[in-house]
Amino acid sequence: MSASTHDDETPLTPYQEMQRSPEFAELRRRFRAFVFPVTGFFLAWYFLYVLLSVFAPEFMGKIVFGSVSIGLLMGLGQFVTTFAITFWYARWAGKEFDPRADELGARLSEGDD
Repeated sequence: MSASTHDDETPLTPYQEMQRSPEFAELRRRFRAFVFPVTGFFLAWYFLYVLLSVFAPEFMGKIVFGSVSIGLLMGLGQFVTTFAITFWYARWAGKEFDPRADELGARLSEGDD
């Protein structure tokens, strides 16, 4: 990496140079493109569950079968969703994100030599 400078002519550290690189910007963009929508979905799903519990207790208390209610199924669905998102993220990161991050990390390490 070339020795860039700040506006005040102070040399940038290799970490600052990497942070300003187009490759790092693309990595950050890909991360945000995955994480923000998934987080938004999960928060909406979670708040739907909470709001229905508060404002629609008769709906949440409806029995689906045996003594299992809609509220119980939705509550268990929160756990299922959490595990599914975790699995999905780990898989996505292993294929898409981590290889690129490792490549940038290796380039940064090469500059330390």
